Amino acid sequence: MSSGASGRSVLVVSSGLTRNAVIVRLEGELDVNAVPVLQEHMRRIWELPPKPFLIIDFGSVAFCDSMGMSELISVMQRCEARGTRLLLGGVQGVMARVLSITGLRHAFEVFARLDDALRLAVSTT
Repeated sequence: MSSGASGRSVLVVSSGLTRNAVIVRLEGELDVNAVPVLQEHMRRIWELPPKPFLIIDFGSVAFCDSMGMSELISVMQRCEARGTRLLLGGVQGVMARVLSITGLRHAFEVFARLDDALRLAVSTT
């Protein structure tokens, strides 16, 4: 998927598993055009047995609009319903500003470094 003549944004979503966490890595722009890509990826994750943690890596996110934030809130609600702690890692620059401006900074467990979120997930059993 590329942002050629169609003007559509690009979001690459990948994920991995650890003993007690699912790690979702986002790369690109989390906007109205990218939300379906994230939703499809998350649909597959929701089909897995719940893990204690879901970590989303925002270290490579260049942009996030209101639809992206809305989807993030949906992920948080789904995590709460499953008894999974949602950790946001790599939150700097654009994502830090968006969370601050929207007043949602304290609604999430936010880490400037992905490593810090991973360390919490590994140390908590």
